[in-house]
Amino acid sequence: MKTFRMAAVALAAALLLSGCAATPATPATATPAAPAARTLTVFAAASLKGTFTELATEFEHANPGVTVALNFAGSADLVSQLTEGAPADVFAAADTKTMAKITDGSLATGTPVLFASNTLEIAVPPGNPAGVASFQDLAKPGLKLVICAAAVPCGAATAAIEASTGVTLAPVSEENAVSGVLGKVSTGEADAGLVYVTDIYSAGSRIAGVTFPESAKAVNHYPIAALSAASQPELAAAFIALVTGATGRGVLAAAGFGTP
Repeated sequence: MKTFRMAAVALAAALLLSGCAATPATPATATPAAPAARTLTVFAAASLKGTFTELATEFEHANPGVTVALNFAGSADLVSQLTEGAPADVFAAADTKTMAKITDGSLATGTPVLFASNTLEIAVPPGNPAGVASFQDLAKPGLKLVICAAAVPCGAATAAIEASTGVTLAPVSEENAVSGVLGKVSTGEADAGLVYVTDIYSAGSRIAGVTFPESAKAVNHYPIAALSAASQPELAAAFIALVTGATGRGVLAAAGFGTP
């Protein structure tokens, strides 16, 4: 009997050990690695501020770990920054002549892609107190007019319309970006200003717009390009694809931009 009990205990112990050995170990759950933090730097014309801010947010959502650093200014100012060595991955200009300064200096890689167009519109304070109704009205004596400087795309377009119509303007101020023109009109410092159609859209109730047919004589086409010194060339290409693709076209059209 004693021998039988000892054998039974030994058998139970063997079965217990066998069961433990057969139970697989539970693997540890691995923590997913966080996406590498990267920054894409985009230089863009001031008139693109609303649309590119929206597209940058879209891009960040689609690319975890990526931050889009946006720098908005007059296109001529941005070219000066880039030629002086400012680091950037993408440049979007408000006209092809400005982009040519980048390509001629071998600062861009590949061929710039046209992605939008824009035309000028007269900006006036709400209620249009000076009664501006046409491009010719901008030359009235005593009218406080603000325009973009000739070196800036919106200023070059203004000069082209002056030349085509024979109307000579006498602005009280020339700004380096459309944002400067809008600021002076919205605060009442100016009776009128020349900005883009899209700026009238984005200004809301702060500004009223007066269209004029002569604006068709100076349509600006917007190009975008990756820069040769880009630290994030793959992200630059992806951002350009977003801007020029269906999503970008939709955002730009909603803001009043025309097709390239």
